[in-house]
Amino acid sequence: MSDKFFFKGRQNARQDHKTSGFQTKANHKPGSKKYPLALVVTNNERLQKVEALVAEAGLYAEITVDNSEGAVESIGELTMALSKVSTVKVEKMPDRNAPCHCGSEKKFKKCCG
Repeated sequence: MSDKFFFKGRQNARQDHKTSGFQTKANHKPGSKKYPLALVVTNNERLQKVEALVAEAGLYAEITVDNSEGAVESIGELTMALSKVSTVKVEKMPDRNAPCHCGSEKKFKKCCG
């Protein structure tokens, strides 16, 4: 007998895929109001510089100052948020019979194509 049908009806085919898988928290955007960045700085001068960077980037962050000896600055999340590359948009290639974009007044297929 096949295992497609059970006494309570048909079994859900993707029962195991509800929570596990690729990028289950893809909608958690770090630096938003709901998910602010958690940053640690070592002094008040550095606090002002980091606050300026966060404000310039339009992000939200919870910044704490740790003045104790041997304290380590932790701004990795901010560095990652600032170093994200924006989407690259490429201009559409000209048609084969269109004039070439280099200015040679030849057809694109005869010049640069």
